[in-house]
Formats: sequence, structure tokens, C-alpha cells
Amino acid sequence: MRYAQGGGLTDAERSTRERLRLQAVERFEGRPRNAEIAAALRISVRSVERWRRAWREDGEAGVLSKGSPGRPGLSEAQTTRLERELERGPLARGWADQRWTLARIKTLIGRLFHVSYTVEGTWRLLKRHGWSWQQPARRAIERDEDAVEVWRKGDLAAGKSTAAERNAWIVFEDEAGQSMTPPRARTWGRIGQTPVVRVRGRGSGRVLMAGMACYKPDQRSRLFYAIREYRGRKDEPKGFGWKDFRDMIVRARIQLGGPIVLVWDNVRLHLTAGMRDFINANAEWLTVFQLPTYAPDLNPTEGVWSLVKRDIGNLAAADLGQITRAVKRRLKRIQYRPDLVDGCLIGTGLSFDLAR
Repeated sequence: MRYAQGGGLTDAERSTRERLRLQAVERFEGRPRNAEIAAALRISVRSVERWRRAWREDGEAGVLSKGSPGRPGLSEAQTTRLERELERGPLARGWADQRWTLARIKTLIGRLFHVSYTVEGTWRLLKRHGWSWQQPARRAIERDEDAVEVWRKGDLAAGKSTAAERNAWIVFEDEAGQSMTPPRARTWGRIGQTPVVRVRGRGSGRVLMAGMACYKPDQRSRLFYAIREYRGRKDEPKGFGWKDFRDMIVRARIQLGGPIVLVWDNVRLHLTAGMRDFINANAEWLTVFQLPTYAPDLNPTEGVWSLVKRDIGNLAAADLGQITRAVKRRLKRIQYRPDLVDGCLIGTGLSFDLAR
């Protein structure tokens, strides 16, 4: 088995090492002691001894560096094959979970090519070829990728054509919620001491959010939202009803000043008889397209919720009202940042001409 270190030295370190070798070779002609050369060059005596031995056997060429031993570890074809195996995922190679760690990739390289990499060398190899350590997105097993592709080419294309014909806005709607327990966010702490965020163990309730991300070519992207608190009281609605969605759509139409092509998912409230009657009664300015099931990543409003929850990470709220105020504050900031709303659309991989 060949051994590939993966280039442990940086370019600057290799350059310094080469310069010291040349200076040592110049001193060998005068036959000074190894200790004297080591003291003059501020290197170890053992290095001088090794270089002098190589100089005696092969001359100056034997002392000079042969280059980084780790660079030619894998050929281009082998690297391409490795990337294909990584894209298949750890499950396909016999691991129980779906985490690619450096140790596993190191083992995979050994199994495929009979080349032994160090963990550091594996990291350098991946970094050179555009791989990085990331937190994966979750995706439902029940998701039908063929249906998603059909929706992209069919319903999405039809939605864009309808919007172009009617000079309409394309509006993506979605709902989310936030409890008293805040999302966990990374923070600095001492090594070996996990930071602790104190949160209230008691208290119930949720902050309910409904939002609409609105897009139209040559227009500033817009965001509309509604907030509601649920505290678990008697006869208190647990969420938004179809009439709340109806009112949001009407408000969006008034403020946008034009027809709407609405895109949302298949939750039960979107399919009620009252909502269907409202859509049919307003077909002259409202067209609705349903997203594929288990495809939240196609909805840019999901990106808005991600921005909101990232901003309130580790928030030790005293009550539900503090959560509500923090959510409203973040949503208000996003409203005044159309570039953020555009970024949420770009993150879905959907394409619209948003030139302004």
C-alpha cells in the first residue's frame, strides 16, 4: 500500500526548507561540524546529518527536495471516481448513517485505490477539489424527485407563463411556528466546556407565522406576513384558518396592485371548500399552483423562516411575548431588504428574471 501524506507543509514552509538545504550544501565544502551548521541555520543536528549523508552519496541533487510526497496520491480519474462514491453517500458503502467523516473517507480511499492517506491529507485533498464540511439539509424519504422535476418543467413553467401574460406577481406562501425553546446557534466557548444557554422549562405556547414572498421582474421583491400567538387557552384558535389566508391574499393584491399567481403546498387548510370557492370566485386576478408533496425546499418563504430563526438563536426569552417581538422585529427588517427576499428565491434553485 502506498502512503500519501497529502502535502503537510505549506508552500512558504517548503520554500524555507529548500533555502536551508541550499545553505547547508554551501557549508559542507568547508567541512565544518554538523553542530556548527545546525547552530548557524537554527535547525536540528539530525537534519544536518541526514543532508550531509545524502550529499556524500548523490551530491547536491541528493539534498534538494523531490517535491511534496502527497500531491500525486490520486490521479484525476481516481479523484473523479472518489467524488462519485461520495455523492452516493455513506449508506451505499456500508455505513449505518449518512455522515461522511474524514476517517471514513480515508478508509474509502484505501478500499478503492489501496492508497493510505492521513486524516490531514484527506482534508487537503477534499478542499482542493471543492468539498467542505457542511450541515446537510433534511429531505423526506417519501419525496418523489420525478414529481418535483415534472413540477419544475410543467406547473412552474405554466405559472411563469401565466404571470407574464397577466403581468402578475408570483407569490409563494408558507406557514411556520416558534415555541418558547429557541433554536440552538453556534457560539464561542472554552475548549472542553460546552456553553450552556438557560431557558425556561415551564411555559407553553407558540408564535405562529404566515408569510408571502412576492416576485415580479423589474420590481422590488416584497414580503407580507401575519403573526399570531397561541397560549393554549380555552377556545383559542390553534393556528390560522382559511379565512386568515383569504384575508392575506386580498391584502397582498391590494398592496401589490395587480394579479397574483399563488404558489403554496397541499396542507388541508389550503384545500378547504371555502378556500376553493374563494379562488374560483376571483379567477380573474388569482391563479393557484400547488407545490409537490414533501418539497419545502422549493418554497422561498422557507428561507425567510430560516433567517428569522437564525436571528433568535439561543434567545433566553422570559415569556412568549418576547419571542413574538423578536420575530416581528426580524421580519420587519427582512421587509426592507429585498436582496434577502431575492436570496431566498435563489436558494431554491428556481429561476426568475428579477432584474431591476
